[in-house]
Amino acid sequence: MPQEIRVRARIVEEMLRHARSESRMECCGLLAGVDGVITKSFPAKNVLASPTAYEVAPQELFPLFRQMREKGLDHLGIYHSHPATENFPSPSDVELAAYPYQAYFIISPLAAAPNPVRAFSIRDGHVEELEIVIVNV
Repeated sequence: MPQEIRVRARIVEEMLRHARSESRMECCGLLAGVDGVITKSFPAKNVLASPTAYEVAPQELFPLFRQMREKGLDHLGIYHSHPATENFPSPSDVELAAYPYQAYFIISPLAAAPNPVRAFSIRDGHVEELEIVIVNV
């Protein structure tokens, strides 16, 4: 995975809006696009309804992947929020990371967060922060 992830500004705004609308529990969703640029977000329901964990139900996950395929999009990332803690992968985020070639975005809905949107590569238990490059294509 490259050291950066390219994403449209509108998608960053959508993830922030989603995190702020569900500020008491972790929100989550999938990210997709073309040519390595994230152009579409797919908000999902956190079936755990937890402030410290998230899970997308398989019955919701599979249709989201089908939508991506139908639209000719590649799965490029996953996002979730950390409502009350730093937006850095928690031990459980690292343990449960199942997509080694996708970016993991972690959103902070806190107004005082110095960097409310961060992205990471999580592979084989190793975490590396990715530079988020905003693109207009």
